[in-house]
Amino acid sequence: MGADAKTAMKVEMTDAAARRIAKIVASEAGKTALRVSVEGGGCSGFSYKFDLVDRRNDDDVAIEKDGATVLIDDLSLVYMGGSVIDFVDDLMGQSFQIRNPNAVASCGCGTSFSI
Repeated sequence: MGADAKTAMKVEMTDAAARRIAKIVASEAGKTALRVSVEGGGCSGFSYKFDLVDRRNDDDVAIEKDGATVLIDDLSLVYMGGSVIDFVDDLMGQSFQIRNPNAVASCGCGTSFSI
């Protein structure tokens, strides 16, 4: 994979997401990371799934920042390359949001998208 392809596959997390992930993982005994994956389904074709996990799989890519770890498997990374994982706390509530440059459409709740 060339340098441009590796850059395109990169996923980042904001400081707010890192702080929230670190706080959540610290409060869950035995959990070490947040796994983000892409699954078929949702109102726009694909949906994001968030799970707390206790181990890293062989095909996982780890994104680490300020004591927080996000794991993404190779297949999900294909759909998420170039994305930014954020945590938003506003009048609409608190949620993890993924800004995905590959998505051509998304649902109102931000949990599903199409490519």
